[in-house]
Amino acid sequence: MILYNGRPENTDGRLEREVRTYDFLDATGIEYLRTDHEPVNNMEACNEIDAVLGVLICKNLFLCNRQKTSFYLLMMPGDKKFKTKELSAQINSARLSFAGADDMLKYLDIEPGAVSIMGLMNDKDHAVKLLIDEDVLKGEYIGCHPCVCTSSLKMKTADLIEKFLPATGHDFKKVHLLGED
Repeated sequence: MILYNGRPENTDGRLEREVRTYDFLDATGIEYLRTDHEPVNNMEACNEIDAVLGVLICKNLFLCNRQKTSFYLLMMPGDKKFKTKELSAQINSARLSFAGADDMLKYLDIEPGAVSIMGLMNDKDHAVKLLIDEDVLKGEYIGCHPCVCTSSLKMKTADLIEKFLPATGHDFKKVHLLGED
């Protein structure tokens, strides 16, 4: 894997949602590093990508309540365990579960395996609430996918919070997850 500065020079063969992500980041003035790779389906491969980027890629979970009236995108460190009960109490939403692929596509224009904060640029109706674990906010950089699972990005956490989120019209709620048994 090679680390590139910014968008690919040639976008032939790349999905429109990925190119749209680069367009959005560039228009927002956010600098980012990128690496391209095969789809990732195990932690070993994730660790290789983390090493190339020099950052721990966030675990991004797309969640909903039982009635599917509230949707949440949770960003947390990849090495923390997710405990539904722990999060439910903090956001006053019982019976959280993973949202389906149809809802990912509908709200974020993302498919399973590529869930990322970048999808919020596609949530024009602001139907998805962003939740960020406090440990993610402590890092200088964040790693995420550009709406596809075959590339990964590294950008400053401050740029994500101060430039990206305002440009999408989204805010976030900081949560505290222990991730322990």
